[in-house]
Amino acid sequence: MFPDFELPFKLYIDAACSQGLGVALHQRKIVDGEPREHVICYIFRQLKDSEASYGAIQTECLCFVWDLEKLHYYLDGSVFEVYTDCTALKSLLNMNTTYRHMLRW
Repeated sequence: MFPDFELPFKLYIDAACSQGLGVALHQRKIVDGEPREHVICYIFRQLKDSEASYGAIQTECLCFVWDLEKLHYYLDGSVFEVYTDCTALKSLLNMNTTYRHMLRW
């Protein structure tokens, strides 16, 4: 399904510690009078050796940053919602982190 840049996107992210990063980009469209969610693309990659020791919050944050970089051609200038199973990722907005690499991201 081709994306409609006038409609919002849904970004589903998941990271498995010591495994990899996965992202699904969806969009809700009206088909035959019914709203249906369609897949625009899936992306996945394994963690690098240097990333395999990251904790859950760091890995989820890495996944979020990575998918924004990879899917920028869809998301730049578009409205999108992010869905994750990691409630700790939400806490990053309120957290004073000492992890320098997370601050760089």
